[in-house]
Amino acid sequence: MVTSYWCELAWVPPGEVAEGVLVTVADGRFNDIVRDVPAPPPGAERLDGLTLPGMANAHSHAFHRALRGITHGGGLEGEASFWTWREQMYSVADRLDPDTYLSLARATYAEMAMAGITAVGEFHYLHHAPGGVPYSDPNAMGHALIQAATEAGLRISLIDACYLSGGVGMPLTGAQRRFGDGDAERWAVRAEALASAYKGEPAVEVGVAIHSVRAVAPEQMRTVVAFSDHHAVPLHAHVSEQRAENSACVEMYSATPVQVLHEHGALGPRSTAVHATHLSDVDIALLGQSGTHVCMCPTTERDLADGIGQARTLFEAGSPITLGTDSNAIIDMFEEARAVELGERLATERRCHWTAAELLSAATSTGHASLGFPDGGTLCPGAWADLVSVRLDSVRTAGATVARAADAVVFGAAAADVHSVVSGGRRVVAGGNHVLGDVGAMLAEAIGQVR
Repeated sequence: MVTSYWCELAWVPPGEVAEGVLVTVADGRFNDIVRDVPAPPPGAERLDGLTLPGMANAHSHAFHRALRGITHGGGLEGEASFWTWREQMYSVADRLDPDTYLSLARATYAEMAMAGITAVGEFHYLHHAPGGVPYSDPNAMGHALIQAATEAGLRISLIDACYLSGGVGMPLTGAQRRFGDGDAERWAVRAEALASAYKGEPAVEVGVAIHSVRAVAPEQMRTVVAFSDHHAVPLHAHVSEQRAENSACVEMYSATPVQVLHEHGALGPRSTAVHATHLSDVDIALLGQSGTHVCMCPTTERDLADGIGQARTLFEAGSPITLGTDSNAIIDMFEEARAVELGERLATERRCHWTAAELLSAATSTGHASLGFPDGGTLCPGAWADLVSVRLDSVRTAGATVARAADAVVFGAAAADVHSVVSGGRRVVAGGNHVLGDVGAMLAEAIGQVR
C-alpha cells in the first residue's frame, strides 16, 4: 500500500527548507520525494508547518522519567548534587519489575513520540531482580523495553550495558546489584541471548555499552568491545560526566576515562561517548581522530550541574555530535538542540557557534546513525518513512518565515508544537495526540506504581 503526504514546508537534503514537498511511502520506507508541488494532489494528506525527518534520542534512561519533579531542588534543606540525585535514582530502580517497567517505558516512549522522536537509544542497565537475582528470563527487563518502544511507535536501539562495580575498585551494593552480571563473560552470554531474540527485526537494534570507567574495570572492557566488533553494533559509554569520575580514574589508572577507553579499543565510528563534559586536549584529539560520536544531553547536564561540554571543539576535531534526553527531566529535542548552542554562548561569551541545520542534523541523521539506523533521519527515497510536522503558528513559532523556518523551530519551538508524527510509515501522533490515548494519564499511573 502506498500512502502520500503533502508537506507545506519540509527540511530536505542537503539541509534546506523546501516548499510543497510530496512524499510517498510504501512498506515503511520513503518511496519518492518530489519538490515544488504547489498543492496537495488527490488522496495526499496535508501536513502543515515545517516537516522534519524523525528525530533520534541517542541516550535515554526510561525509568528516570519517574524522578521528574521530585529530584531537582535542594535549597536550604541540604546539599543536592549528582551523587545525592543518584541515590534517589537507585531507590526508584529498586522498585521496578518487568510489568511496571513496561508500563513506565511505554508511557515515556509515547511522550517521546509526541515530541517527534522516532528512534530511541535506551542505555539499559536495570537487568535483574532485587538483590541481583536473574529473572527466569535474564532479559525480561530488556524485552519489556523493546515491547514498550514497539507499542509506542519507536524504533529502539537497546544499548545493553555491562555494569560490574559500584565505583572504581568498589563492589556493587544495594540497588546496584540489580545491574551486574558478575563479570563481562557472563554479561556477554546474556547479551548474546538478547541479540539473538531480535535478529532480523529491522526496527530493533541490540547495541552494547561499557557503562563507565566507574562500573567496568579495564580488563573487562575487551569483552564488550569484542561483542560490538563481532556483531557490528553500537558501543556506548558514559564518559567524564563528573570531575570526581576523572579524578578517581586518574588515581587508579594514571589515565583519563577517554584514555582508558582508547587503550582498550573502545573508541571508533560505531562508538559514542555520552556527556564527555570534562575533557583534556588529548581526550578531544583521541575522540575526534577515532571518529567517536559524542552525545550531548544538555538538559540533564544542567539539571545535575555537570557543566558545559565543548561540543563545537569536539565536532571540529572529528566527533559527530548527537543529542539525548538522558534522565528525561525534559523530553524536548528542540530544547536539547538549542541548549548546545546556548550553553556554548554562556561558556565563551560569543554567539553563533552552530547553525540550525547542524543542530537538526545532530537530532536526526547523525543520531540515527549512532544508534545503528544509518537509513533513518533523512527525507530520501529508501530511508525510514518518518515525518515530524511542527506548527509554525503557535505562540512560540508565529512569525516564522519560509527562509528562516528551521531557525524558528530550533530556537523557538517546543515539543508541544509537534502536531503530527509518522514513524516507519505508521501514524503515531495526530493532532498532537498519541494513538495510545491520554499519555499524561498513562504516565501518572505508571509513575504512581513505582514512587
